[in-house]
Amino acid sequence: LRLVHLDLKGAAPRVSYLEQVFPLLSQLGANGILIEYEDMFPFKGELEILKSPYAYSEEDIEQIQQLAELHKLEVVPLVQTFGHVEFILKHEKYQHLREVERFPNSFNPHVPDTLALLKSILSQVIEKHRHSTWIHIGADEVFHLGEGMDSKNWMSHNKGDTGTMYLKHIKEVLGFIATQYWGLRALMWDDMLRKISVGALQGEKMGTAAVAPKPGVSAAPICRAALAGVVRSARQEPVPGPGGTWVSGEHEEPQASSCCRHRCPCPHPCSPHREVTVRLALLRRYDHYSVLCELLPVGIPSLAICLQTLVNGGFTEETKRKVLDTLGFQSMQLEQSTCEGRGAFPGAEIYHMVEQVNGHLKESILKSLEEESAIKGWFSPYHRKRQFGNPRNMESFGSKLLKLHEDWESFVRDLRTHLERVYFPDTVEEWMEENVNPYLDQLRDLVRDYR
Repeated sequence: LRLVHLDLKGAAPRVSYLEQVFPLLSQLGANGILIEYEDMFPFKGELEILKSPYAYSEEDIEQIQQLAELHKLEVVPLVQTFGHVEFILKHEKYQHLREVERFPNSFNPHVPDTLALLKSILSQVIEKHRHSTWIHIGADEVFHLGEGMDSKNWMSHNKGDTGTMYLKHIKEVLGFIATQYWGLRALMWDDMLRKISVGALQGEKMGTAAVAPKPGVSAAPICRAALAGVVRSARQEPVPGPGGTWVSGEHEEPQASSCCRHRCPCPHPCSPHREVTVRLALLRRYDHYSVLCELLPVGIPSLAICLQTLVNGGFTEETKRKVLDTLGFQSMQLEQSTCEGRGAFPGAEIYHMVEQVNGHLKESILKSLEEESAIKGWFSPYHRKRQFGNPRNMESFGSKLLKLHEDWESFVRDLRTHLERVYFPDTVEEWMEENVNPYLDQLRDLVRDYR
């Protein structure tokens, strides 16, 4: 499986855009989509409180699966079952399920309502994905596990530790899936398992689950110790960090090539099926509360490089040519993270316009504000606050200032139009507030005071 992870806890695209993107992903070598819905799923009944105002409808979920099937992409839904549940625990209704009362990151595994809630969430998601053969239960980054009073009491009375506590909860989740949905296979991340001794894993006899290790980590000890079916996964995350707008290209090819060189799950077969899965992610947010990362159209060239590198076993000239032809570029420079040419992939206009914002908006505005001597000398914050100045000196920079403002306002209107075709209003507004307005508002204020 070569899964592209659609992380929808930020910048969830409209279905009309996915309709354009799915054939491209298939053409580039993906054969599956890992969908982490979070609050974009159309929860019903008592769970309706979890829905975003812009959540997909039931019809949207069905259409996404039909589009995926049309382009031979297997859909794997991802439901977080331990950590990364801020979208649930932020609500007052579910605050009593927090491991630590102050933090909405992780579930308290000792409260019966926790498992009951998870069963309801899993059931609603699985019921809408009856053709899926996999379910991903997340289970990574369970921050503050063991710090709550219930956990401390449990460890004291059971002579246990956070590892055994973690395994106990995961076994309950996996047991529910195995009992209620026969034949459905489970995936999970491995970072929490890596902190648990092999002996503890052997003692727990986890059963059937597939573990997806993060980059550069061998799954072999976990595989031999605990699991009947193990998936060797490379987790590729070419993101610039929280709040970043542009994906760096210089690390893509080496990481993707590394995935190709480490395809065997472990030295010893653990099951009749020695499967390989590679998960490629372009994170939309680091968590429910963080700012947006790069937009999907901006990440497509990076994703294309990684997928084709995996398909061809390395970043060869053939790989590079396929990527360029598919995306409609003339050339690419990984070290500079740039692609030359107009581009012919869905969202190429956004790719180029974000490149302009990233490379020129801040620079051009700050240069105008800081390097124009007439502004510094005759139109300082002091002058502007008290509304006085010499027209002779102000006119020396006025026309240039107004032209710069007009050009950027026109550009931003076009950018907003393109973004609104791909994203819902909340995403467009947030991206503008984070990446455009901090700089453009300075120019707007200056022009207002000048006039």
